[in-house]
Amino acid sequence: SDADVLKIHQTSLKLLSTVGMASATPQILEVALAQGCHLNADNRLCFPESLVEGIIASAAKKFVVHARNPQFDFEASGGRLNLCTGGAAVSIFDHHTRTYRPSLLNDLYDFARVADTLENIQWFARPIVATDIADPFTLDLNTIIACTAGTEKHIATSICNGSSAVQLGPILDTLAGGTGKFKQRPFCTVHATTVVSPLSFAADSLDVVCEAVKIGMPIHCQTGPQAGATAPAALAGTLVQCCAEGLASLCVINMLQPGHPVVIGNWAFVSDLRTGAFSGGGGEQALLGAASGQMSAFYGIPGGMGAGMTDSKLPDFQSGIEKGQTMLLASLSGGGFVFESAGMLASLLGCSLETMVADNEMLSTIRRIAKGIE
Repeated sequence: SDADVLKIHQTSLKLLSTVGMASATPQILEVALAQGCHLNADNRLCFPESLVEGIIASAAKKFVVHARNPQFDFEASGGRLNLCTGGAAVSIFDHHTRTYRPSLLNDLYDFARVADTLENIQWFARPIVATDIADPFTLDLNTIIACTAGTEKHIATSICNGSSAVQLGPILDTLAGGTGKFKQRPFCTVHATTVVSPLSFAADSLDVVCEAVKIGMPIHCQTGPQAGATAPAALAGTLVQCCAEGLASLCVINMLQPGHPVVIGNWAFVSDLRTGAFSGGGGEQALLGAASGQMSAFYGIPGGMGAGMTDSKLPDFQSGIEKGQTMLLASLSGGGFVFESAGMLASLLGCSLETMVADNEMLSTIRRIAKGIE
């Protein structure tokens, strides 16, 4: 209800102003303290409620998501449905042998090539990790190369640390056509897990964010509290924590560069309390994904949700119903970006080219439902 949305928001503000965030880096501390934040008795960075409300009001409410081919450009805005891949699976499902094997760089290239032809996928976030590359910078570089070699759509990837982000700047310019060209049409977004739940900043990702702002790279700031593990078992409590963590990330990015293009990645997850395992396909996950999207719509800022994260190891009936219910609720929530929307299996540990193609058909139906009756 509208009253409950407001209650979630107000409690998130209270968390940020009293409990605050741990582990802010020196660079973030310098900027935040100068703009009205303070350190509490536990040395946690606290954000005054008025400051957070002001940043929400002035943050970018819409922006163009650029592709290397302008025909794939689209607008990010609150309430506009955008369907994306995503994930960091370490295994590929082989439909011929019905077994899993480690995911490789060539597999990532193949996924990008397939996504390039699927009309319902607008944003290609790397769904797998190239497990055949160990060095962090080499992994970051080759991930971007494989994605851009395979698709002309907008791409997204994580970057291991700030040093890698600095080195990637000139390479992104080269791929965009020359010095300064990437900043004019930033075709790549960084997925930065800026928070380690509960309520603690991630130093490496904050360093990446600082460098991304300098080179004009859009940021999908992610937080992933897991109900019953790194967040309260009660879903409302997890949602409060998730919003607080997402707003903290939004604040520090806008302190660095007001109006920088940001997608709030409030990825609230669920634990099976019997085993402690991540449960990506259950009803609770569907509710949290939709609720996260509703909160992003309340803020009026493009928001990202995880859905399509089936727990099934196979593209079977279980996979279909779990993907369908989580994707549909997320898509109708008004939040904007729905990630993990195609290809994922085994609670995000596996991925499949054939499943991605099948999921594209599901996304066609979901987009039609979300469009409504005119």
